[in-house]
Amino acid sequence: MRSGEEAAVSPRLRGHELSATGVTVAYDGVDVVHDAAIALRPGEVTALVGPNGSGKSTLLRAIARLQRARRAGLRIDADTDGLALTTREFARHVALLTQGRPTPGGLTVRDVVEFGRYPYRGRFGRPDPDAADAVDRALALTGVTDLAERPVDHLSGGQTQRVWLAGCLAQETGVLLLDEPTTYLDLRYQVELLDLVRDLADDHGIAVGVVLHDLDQAAAVADRITLLQAGRIVADGRSEEVLTPERLTAVYGIRIEVDTDPLTGRPRTRAIGRHHARGPRSTRGTIGERLGTTS
Repeated sequence: MRSGEEAAVSPRLRGHELSATGVTVAYDGVDVVHDAAIALRPGEVTALVGPNGSGKSTLLRAIARLQRARRAGLRIDADTDGLALTTREFARHVALLTQGRPTPGGLTVRDVVEFGRYPYRGRFGRPDPDAADAVDRALALTGVTDLAERPVDHLSGGQTQRVWLAGCLAQETGVLLLDEPTTYLDLRYQVELLDLVRDLADDHGIAVGVVLHDLDQAAAVADRITLLQAGRIVADGRSEEVLTPERLTAVYGIRIEVDTDPLTGRPRTRAIGRHHARGPRSTRGTIGERLGTTS
């Protein structure tokens, strides 16, 4: 499903640049992200990758203003101080899909997507005149229009993830941040969600920042890769510049080989464990044969 073929573009849905500098985040007085700088540009997908505990999600949450930074600079389109905006104003520019959102009971898909309109609701319950059209567009972009009246707690994991993404799109922001959006999804839904992310950048000019664990998925979907280790950005650039065997082996602490995917032309990685050095099963014999115990 290509998003541009199923939904008209909202006049609000245009890309913005989000740039962060000097981002330093501490937990219990210990810095876990160190002086990080990152720029998310309209029409580009930037993937944040790195080992567990490298600071990927913390950095993403910090630039979304969901995680308090000890020090940071944040600008939108170079002329707006992102830290000076109110929460509601900032949410009109930047949307974040977090990990592990609970599935609400007693609500329909449309109800959940409508939550994304909170930045536009007036005080004291004043109506949002653009809500219905924005929600319909978001449902169409994510391919869940047919599920609009279904209880959200009756959906599969992949469908529910699309619904939460639709809620982010209903915010009609120019910057979309996704924290490990493919976690717990099967292969089909992983691929479809990442295709949608690519469509949002290509067809609608959205600036996307996404945390991913799978290096091959990151190489396939992203224009830029930002590699983190121990809270520091150690490389940032095109996938072929960042995903080198020497660098990945050093960062992940395991031998990683890199070649070129013949289908995409992008880097393809393979972590080499102890058992990868063994020959094909047919040449190794059974355990009994190798131990000399067979009759």
